[in-house]
Amino acid sequence: MEAAAFDEDTGETWELRLYVAGQILKSMTALANLKKYCELHLAGRYKLEVIDLLVNPQLAEGDQILAIPTLVRKVPEPIRKIIGDLSNEERVLVGLDVRPFASK
Repeated sequence: MEAAAFDEDTGETWELRLYVAGQILKSMTALANLKKYCELHLAGRYKLEVIDLLVNPQLAEGDQILAIPTLVRKVPEPIRKIIGDLSNEERVLVGLDVRPFASK
């Protein structure tokens, strides 16, 4: 469930962490949406870690997770968070400060 690569433009790999709660619809929708956006706009430039808080609830404290699903952008800094099922692509891209690839 992890993809990683080096960003040639910034020298950084985007590090994303998605906090979910089991296999509930909202969590699975957020994961599917995030994977789609990452492949469209960050292909080969991201690392995605999915943390199930039903399995590891203690991990919520480190990123101060108050709601789920929550997406946390760890790198590049500053840290950014988006709460919800990530269904609004434009809101997610703006929230993460992702600059889409130019059309070829």
